Amino acid sequence: MSLTAGSGPFGERPRGRFDADMPERVLFIEDVWPRIRGVASGETVVDSPSAKLVHETGRLPVYHFPVDEVRGDLLTASDSRSDSPRGVQLWHDLRIRRRLVPRAAWTYKPPAERAPWLGGLVAFRWDALDEWFAEAEQLFGHARDPYSRIDVCRTTRHVRVLLDGEVLADSRRARVLYEAALPPRWYLPAADVRTELLEPSGSLTRCAYKGVASYWHVRLPSGAVVSDLVWSYPDPQHDAVPVGDMLCFFSEKVDVELDGVVGERPITQWSDTESLRGLMGRAAG
Repeated sequence: MSLTAGSGPFGERPRGRFDADMPERVLFIEDVWPRIRGVASGETVVDSPSAKLVHETGRLPVYHFPVDEVRGDLLTASDSRSDSPRGVQLWHDLRIRRRLVPRAAWTYKPPAERAPWLGGLVAFRWDALDEWFAEAEQLFGHARDPYSRIDVCRTTRHVRVLLDGEVLADSRRARVLYEAALPPRWYLPAADVRTELLEPSGSLTRCAYKGVASYWHVRLPSGAVVSDLVWSYPDPQHDAVPVGDMLCFFSEKVDVELDGVVGERPITQWSDTESLRGLMGRAAG
């Protein structure tokens, strides 16, 4: 996740506290070490050894590039403008041969008074380009946050998952995944889950760090169905290898009991059932 998203220190729901009042919105820019490239329709649109990463309260970080490292001949300024805390965004369309991508990139005309360093930089909508790379490694979902960290621990805790009093899983072989700005996620072997209650949903999300997650609905014995309640990483990227093929429940929507004690359900962007729709590229943990 991010310094500025979720429960990160500058996010909308910080998990900790500061010893002074913080501004309502924070902007932070830093250099990016890897060379960042973006490709569309086989053309390299941006190739930057000196990219910047801009963090903003409530948003995932966004790569910004010096204008001379972007294929300006493929961009055309549009009449579209947007106001943002970073300044007035002037949108640019991307045209490659017969392909037109409206509002693919933006510059700041002018940048916010408190952020003059945004002048001369270009940023892209992530999905405006087909492929992104850090050095030769392909990136997915969004820019990688250098402050994101994932740890997976084996645990001896007795983990049970319940919904409306119905036990959905019971395990002493769980693994817990800790990810910056997200609540702990309890991954369970499929043999310890009542898989007869699971129905494949067909939903997929991609995490920039863990890979593609597949989802299941849960059909309770009462007949009630809870959509996209369970996920797994069948082909995980390296950060999720220790939990590959294990099953995890949204702790926002079920009761997770640890050694007989039921914890509070965390509040995140996934607490609202409808918020699961359209979250492609932002996996839950």
